[in-house]
Order: sequence, then structure tokens, then C-alpha cells
Amino acid sequence: MEKMKVLNRITEEGLVAVVRAGSVDEAIKIVEALKEGGIDIIEITFTVPKALKVLESLANRYDKYDLLLGAGTVLDQETARLAILAGAEFVVSPSCEEAVVRLCHRYQKVVMPGAMTVKEVLAAMEAGADLIKLFPGDVLGPKGAKAIKGPLPQAPLFPTGGVSLDNIGDWFSAGVIGVGVGGELTREALLKNDYSLAAGKARKFVEEVKKHKKT
Repeated sequence: MEKMKVLNRITEEGLVAVVRAGSVDEAIKIVEALKEGGIDIIEITFTVPKALKVLESLANRYDKYDLLLGAGTVLDQETARLAILAGAEFVVSPSCEEAVVRLCHRYQKVVMPGAMTVKEVLAAMEAGADLIKLFPGDVLGPKGAKAIKGPLPQAPLFPTGGVSLDNIGDWFSAGVIGVGVGGELTREALLKNDYSLAAGKARKFVEEVKKHKKT
């Protein structure tokens, strides 16, 4: 898929599901449940065992327009390249590694490095980030995002961590472009081995984002 189409889709929908799981089977079942619940932009983190196998399996099973796949917790350019070859259309890192940004530009894939401070956000923008993962979101909170948007109103912030059904409105009011949600979507489903719980949570998050996201 063309890079701009991917970027536009992420920014328009404003919701990325961050999948962490203990096995390939768990990860795939969670993704299927989230998709059933209406979330079709999924980040598979490299903390998942055999994450490449998960990406490849999902990329072979779904059309890119039905399920937009990304790779998360990407720490170096070698992992980024493997993820892209496995089917990732966007790459997410917990920090800004310029080698990862350059590689994603080389392959024309959306790249979302992580940042926490004004200095780090500015450095990520200057490095060529398409979006900026505000991380850890549970530490900064919506007030932290709003404070960063003060001197950097142009920063395309995308917080991950600390995003819940109760505070989505606060995040979007703070000026973020979208949110990444992980444990709030999947924790209960994995704990109880009931994937319908993830589908139900997904529906609620989709509804809340539509309600609060500014067009």
C-alpha cells in the first residue's frame, strides 16, 4: 500500500491496537477478535514470541485494505527491515533511532518513533518521523501531551499507554492525532481466555474515538 494512504488511514481512524501476547496462537486470536470488534489497524509488538511469524500469517490471511499491519517495539534497522518484508506497513519504536527512520523512508513505510520530552519530540520530527509515539503515555497523561503541544503545536502526537475508555476525550482535547491502546483492549481476554471480551472492548473504543476525535 502507498505510504500516504497508510498514513492517512492511521490519522483518519485515530486508533491503533497494540498487541502483546504470549504465543503466536494467542496473538492471532486476539487480532481476529479486535478486527471483529471494528479495529483494523493492528501493531504486533516484537515482544510477542515469533512476532515475524505472526505478521507473515496475518499478511497472508488478510488483504492490506482489510487489516493494516504494523510492527512495534522495533529497536533497530535490522528488525525494521524484517518486519517490513513480513508485511508491516508501519513501524513503531519506543525511542527515536535514526537508522530505523532512514530505513523506513528507504522502503516508504510509515514510521512512528517514541518520545517523551519536548526535546525528544523535536528530535523525532527533525529525524523525519511521520507520527510520534508519545510514550509512556501513562506517565505523561493528557496534561503532558497538552504541555508538549504548547511549544510544538505541529507535533503529530500518538500516545500509547495510559489510554482508557474514561480518558480518550481528554487525550483528544489535548491535541493528539490518535491513540494506541494495548492492555486495556486485551488484558481481560487473555487472562480469561475469552477473546469475545476483546471484541467487545474494541467496539467501545471505536465508538469513543469516533465521538471525540476532531476531523
